[in-house]
Amino acid sequence: MSAASPFVSDVPAAQAHSVWRETRAAAGCPARVDAVRVPVGAAVGRVTAEPVWALRSSPAFDSSAMDGIAVRAADTVGASETSPVFLPVDDFAVVDTGDPLPDGYDAVVMREHVHRTPAGEAELRAAVPPYQHVRSIGEDISAGELLLPEGHRLRPVDIAACAAAGAVELGVRRAPRVVIVPTGDEIRPIGAELAPGDILDTNSMMLAAQAREAGCDARVTGIVPDDPEVITSVLREATRDADLVLLIAGSSAGRDDYTARVVAGAGVVAVHGVAVRPGHPVVLGAVEATPVIGVPGYPVSAALTFDIFAAPMLAELEGAAPRERPSATAHLARKLPSAIGMDDWVRVRLGRVRDRLVATPLPRGAGVLTSLVRADGLLVVPSGVEGHHAGEQVRVELLRGLSEIGRTIVAIGSHDLVLDLAASALRAADPLITLASSNVGSLGGLVALRDGLCHVAGSHLLDPATGEYTLPYVDKLFGAGADIAVIRLVHRDQGLIVAPGNPLGLDGVKDLTRPELRYVNRQRGAGTRALLDHELAKLDIDPGEVPGYSREEHTHLAVAAAVAAGRVDAGLGILAAARAFGLDFVPVAQEPYDLVVRTGALSDGLLAPLWALLDRPDFRAEVEALGGYSCVETGRRIR
Repeated sequence: MSAASPFVSDVPAAQAHSVWRETRAAAGCPARVDAVRVPVGAAVGRVTAEPVWALRSSPAFDSSAMDGIAVRAADTVGASETSPVFLPVDDFAVVDTGDPLPDGYDAVVMREHVHRTPAGEAELRAAVPPYQHVRSIGEDISAGELLLPEGHRLRPVDIAACAAAGAVELGVRRAPRVVIVPTGDEIRPIGAELAPGDILDTNSMMLAAQAREAGCDARVTGIVPDDPEVITSVLREATRDADLVLLIAGSSAGRDDYTARVVAGAGVVAVHGVAVRPGHPVVLGAVEATPVIGVPGYPVSAALTFDIFAAPMLAELEGAAPRERPSATAHLARKLPSAIGMDDWVRVRLGRVRDRLVATPLPRGAGVLTSLVRADGLLVVPSGVEGHHAGEQVRVELLRGLSEIGRTIVAIGSHDLVLDLAASALRAADPLITLASSNVGSLGGLVALRDGLCHVAGSHLLDPATGEYTLPYVDKLFGAGADIAVIRLVHRDQGLIVAPGNPLGLDGVKDLTRPELRYVNRQRGAGTRALLDHELAKLDIDPGEVPGYSREEHTHLAVAAAVAAGRVDAGLGILAAARAFGLDFVPVAQEPYDLVVRTGALSDGLLAPLWALLDRPDFRAEVEALGGYSCVETGRRIR
């Protein structure tokens, strides 16, 4: 390991897979898990360890495919509507679906096509060909044929076919055993009381669930303190019962990051540091003939490390092809920069806008677990690409089906808690409806609507010259008289979010120039930033006089979180965000917040549930209960 760097190198993902595979082989790690025999009904999800040959034919005899009568086809020749054929009782046999075809008969006439005379004869008004409505012996499966090859992951239909072919037991690979070892002095079990600096052990639960979803048996050890000797002991013990050990956290270069050192001391490190983001400091190695992955502690890194490295390796152990998700081509809703030298795994929300699939990137931090919760797809920006421009076509791995994505309302623009409330209410009313909002600021939302990258743009942009909100920007971007509708969502209170008790005694925007103040702003293009600039201009204050003016957050909740954490003293935002964090609020202005759509969307079936929701009294009451909102004009068409 290089003394100049905590990582061997930034190994490309494909090379990391190859080097780790070679290292596992050299360390004596088994190439496959054991084969076992299980009852056919218990084999779903397992992988065949040997070919499955049909022991009998299905059907095992010529059988009727319909309810009706068995006949000799030759006896029906000449039958027509005008010249029916009458078969005596002894010249046909009544059969039900699945019955063996009686000897001497070679066709079946459906019951509804048979007319019976008072004497019991069968009157046929159409001739039938030989073997009409007859399932021939071996039609589905012939004895002796290969039904399934080795390495096939068994589905419900597969085990039904195996049973039909005479199988009682199947030879399959046993479920791989995954042992998860959480480490860290600061890690606490789920449900524990947390002190400052403590972290819940959510990664173990998530990784165990991922392993089970992949068809494995998973076990989590107790939390191991940051002691190399203790970690080594637990790791060695875990390898005795595992086909793969996931050692969580400690894979980076901090003072208490021991994973690479422990794995190297107990076995061998193949790779430390892979050119993927998130997940860069992953450790790949082997201890006592058992593969080991040092999983980064950030939750998104941990989840993607399992997908990128653990899942393919576990499939390989079962002798099966890695499970692959479907993919689709989408257009990016906004610019997506990316660093050269890393495969950048970006989580995206997806929706269909004007017959185009649109991908909106989600927050990219390795600790932003909700970005995976909300993701509809994964976009990989290759290491040699600096990113993509808005509107550019990209390939996206799908986490949701395209039919579900087609019922997604894509909202881009200013952040507001009412949209989050609406998303929950819409889903509660209809599980097939999703409202996916992306917070890029009011101006960014209007541009996305103009470019056909969203259904709805949330906006509260103030035009200082006219004092109007949103409409002047609509005229500027779309042209006067454009086919655009503006719907009032709410009026909301904007003000300074400050610590409880307002310790600095802030009275309004005029106090933001105090030298001791730490301010946090909203991003360029955000309506809240435009409001601040307007208020500063009215007071003849240069923005440069506000300490922290250049520091940015992208949502009202992020501003409130920064104040609650004590990182800043104040930020402009909505009252509901202040209440969410138990903070105080200094009112500055009440402003309208609008939804901007193309006029055709007003009658679009996709958006109809949203318009109906805005008319519901119970929804309006929920909105106003958030604090700082007025629904007096909610749902009114402004333009």
